[in-house]
Amino acid sequence: MDLTGKQRRHLRALGHHLDPVVQLGKAGLTDGVVAAVEAAVERHELVKVRLGTECPDDLGDVADALSERLHAEVAQTLGRTILLYRRHPKEPKIKLPTGS
Repeated sequence: MDLTGKQRRHLRALGHHLDPVVQLGKAGLTDGVVAAVEAAVERHELVKVRLGTECPDDLGDVADALSERLHAEVAQTLGRTILLYRRHPKEPKIKLPTGS
């Protein structure tokens, strides 16, 4: 599922006041971090992930890897923060706008 510009704007607005749920440290992107983000996305649909200053991984690489491994969409990358979205299959909480 590719997000339209309108949908990305909507998700960015919703995610603006969210606090990061998972933070990557000096170990970088590990299986434990992926599992924690997976659980958070499953529960909340929209989550922020923050890369700590000591994280050796590149923001773009982490965003791409998380998106691919979790089948989620990257709504935004800003500074050292990634905003991820994945619609809940049975009980979606976030209604995305339609159109472009």
